[in-house]
Amino acid sequence: MEREIAHEEFRKFLKRGDGRITFERFEILDYTMEFEGHFDADELYVKMRSNLANVSRATVYNTLELLAQCDLLSKRNFGENKTRYESNVGKKNHDHLICTTCGAIREFSHPQIRKIVEQISGNTGFEASGYSFNIFGKCGNPNCKQNKNG
Repeated sequence: MEREIAHEEFRKFLKRGDGRITFERFEILDYTMEFEGHFDADELYVKMRSNLANVSRATVYNTLELLAQCDLLSKRNFGENKTRYESNVGKKNHDHLICTTCGAIREFSHPQIRKIVEQISGNTGFEASGYSFNIFGKCGNPNCKQNKNG
């Protein structure tokens, strides 16, 4: 069900912007919804090519930007100087704990954070459309190793 809803949202978005509706774009959407955790464009491209998907690197990059504009993906920066993505389809708002040693990323939610965002926005007359809250530190895992991806 979520897949069909996401496809319909993306189709409407592309039509509004006179974007081309192609099989490759929807295949990329499907892969983003199936990807576990956070990924960058190259990781998605490699995964798709290893599964014999016939898609170009440029199409992956361009489509990820369209999916983020359409709000089906969130763009994230975890301090590693590259953009990571995660699917918004079927997910609740959440925040991140990022280990600066091994790169592990753990998601969490806390109702107070949302309340603080709403309070600050309301007090300043700012109309928030979203927020991103990341906590950087050390994960405390005894097996934590330098340069491991999360």
